[in-house]
Amino acid sequence: MKQNTHPKYEAIVFNDLASGTKFLTRSTATSKKTIEWEDGNTYPVIDVEISSESHPFYTGKQRIMDSAGRVERFNARFAGFGKK
Repeated sequence: MKQNTHPKYEAIVFNDLASGTKFLTRSTATSKKTIEWEDGNTYPVIDVEISSESHPFYTGKQRIMDSAGRVERFNARFAGFGKK
């Protein structure tokens, strides 16, 4: 295998800004910003807007859209479009 072709796969902390949750994982992503973790080690940290801790699909707070009403309104609006 060729040397120095793959990025480094190291421990990193992701900080969910929406929920305030932080989790330690491994990734090839890098950051100059660091944080001291619970184990006393310092790791790079990446701030993310949303993660599985705050995403509505994973938290069960998902809203169901009324798509049937939208389709009916679209069809009514463009019913005569293209007819001569």
